[in-house]
Amino acid sequence: EMLRSLVGSEMCIRDSIKDRVNRQSVIGAMTSTQERLKLYTKTPNNGLILFCGTILSEDGKTEKKVVIDFEPYKPINQSLYQCDNLFHTEPLRELLDNDQTFGFIIVDGNGALYGTLQGNARDIKFKFTVELPKKHGRGGQSSVRFARLRMEKRHNYLRKVCEIAVQQFIEDNQPNVAGLVLAGSADFKNELATTQMFDPRLAAKIVKVVDVSYGGENGFNQAIELSLEALQNVRFVQEKKLITQFFEEISKESGLYVYGIDDTMSALAQGAVEKLVLYENLEIRRVTCRLKEAGVDENDLTKLRILYLLPHQCLDSKYFKDKQTQQELDIIENVSFTEWISENYTSFGATLFLITNKSPEGFQFVKGFGGIGGLLRYKLDMEAQAFEDYQDDEDGFI
Repeated sequence: EMLRSLVGSEMCIRDSIKDRVNRQSVIGAMTSTQERLKLYTKTPNNGLILFCGTILSEDGKTEKKVVIDFEPYKPINQSLYQCDNLFHTEPLRELLDNDQTFGFIIVDGNGALYGTLQGNARDIKFKFTVELPKKHGRGGQSSVRFARLRMEKRHNYLRKVCEIAVQQFIEDNQPNVAGLVLAGSADFKNELATTQMFDPRLAAKIVKVVDVSYGGENGFNQAIELSLEALQNVRFVQEKKLITQFFEEISKESGLYVYGIDDTMSALAQGAVEKLVLYENLEIRRVTCRLKEAGVDENDLTKLRILYLLPHQCLDSKYFKDKQTQQELDIIENVSFTEWISENYTSFGATLFLITNKSPEGFQFVKGFGGIGGLLRYKLDMEAQAFEDYQDDEDGFI
């Protein structure tokens, strides 16, 4: 409703745009936006992304109007309305850049809260309160008994915190978070980090213990702010560990590795890739083509060819010929390889790891190995493979 009113108010000032072509483009985009918003009776659970405007076609000459609307795959916790000469995709990039989930336990003398942080989306998974006895100030024999009861209740409370932590952060006998932050305003957080009651699998995931001034949701928010730097380092360390493992397999000549777009896709097709490593800004396009000949059945898969090309190669007709028959190919689909593999990697039985080029290891992987590779379940003789489905690129993909 707020977005509809924003678009409506923007329509009121359209006459102030002096350029006629620009004014007509703005009016058309706003009208299309209003019509598309009518399809939604309420905001989707994860929010709504809507782009509307005029863009250049792939040939760079003709213009076409686009209206793109979708619900993001995870919550987007910010509001942005902008009428500009470009689409602002920064919030979407943040969703993709911050795919790891981190767990938080906020514990003090009043209760405990269990939450997760993924990107800029925080979620409270569980919380409970507790009433612990205060220190007994009177003397006599009762002071010893009250002190013992107080310690027993603290111990039982700590045990409960540990048990619920397992319920929230362990799935299939493995932690479901990349890292764990313990926070609180009293000594409970330190006791939790050191007690033997805390599951060793979760103890190994602790990245930071922080002091916060509050408990509950306010403490959760403060803990997030105080631990952001530590959480960023977790991804850096994990990325470095993964690529180091990749380099070790190469140095050992174990045969349990693969790199380059063609060899990696061949290994994926055989189900041999266990860990698929991909540079997050890889420019390769996945182009689906069909032989250009009369009477070709559109459902005949033997006439299809899959090409993996760089953007500038997509503009060169020499790449769109069958390498055996030299027949011309018609383009059916041209999509980002990164987007395609992100949606389909599970069908190959692999686990996808997106990396950056910000670490020395990541930079070497991108520059020296083409930004794509994998760790294998078993050895493959890549030189003996003869897959016609993948093009041997002339421009030197490794």
